[in-house]
Amino acid sequence: MLTWLAQIFTWWNGQTLNTRFHTWRHGELVGQDEFGHSYYQTRGGKIDPALGYVRRWVIFHGQSEGSAVPPGWYGWLHYTVDTPPTAETYQAREWEMPHKPNMTGTAEAYRPAGSMLASGVRPAATGDYQPWTPGN
Repeated sequence: MLTWLAQIFTWWNGQTLNTRFHTWRHGELVGQDEFGHSYYQTRGGKIDPALGYVRRWVIFHGQSEGSAVPPGWYGWLHYTVDTPPTAETYQAREWEMPHKPNMTGTAEAYRPAGSMLASGVRPAATGDYQPWTPGN
């Protein structure tokens, strides 16, 4: 029951009832990513008359956050590539890190050494800085 209420009154927590209905009528599932997000396009590759090309969209698993879309799916959603990641045989290189969404505003946000929000002691000044004073 709570899921249905969330779909009626919120847009930031997954899909709304209108999105669910539109996806059911006009969408076909293209694939899912490792985070559980589902990617759709218009059924049968039909060109949307309002756009002039095939419409593509994502339904987020949990909170709707654009930075949570992995790079491969981002390229497909924005028509940079025509082949979805599920149809590719791409293998990540050993130096590539797994995708991580933007963590700004969370406890996992990046806090470099010297930041007031970082834990630990701030490093001492090295003396290589000359402050500017007016008239110099």
